[in-house]
Amino acid sequence: MISRIRAPGERPFGVIKRVFNGGRTLVKRLERVRIKEVFKCFAYNLYRLVTLERKKLAVAINN
Repeated sequence: MISRIRAPGERPFGVIKRVFNGGRTLVKRLERVRIKEVFKCFAYNLYRLVTLERKKLAVAINN
């Protein structure tokens, strides 16, 4: 039961870790860490947008 609740929230972290090398942050100051994480999240959102647009295009072509 818990995996159904956790799964939607874990996917973005998995993609950020795998695609954007988000496993560790190598900067030391908290401000810099925050900025790096914001950019990773922004990059994930763009990545997700492209994925959704590709799916939408594929559905349009198949219909």
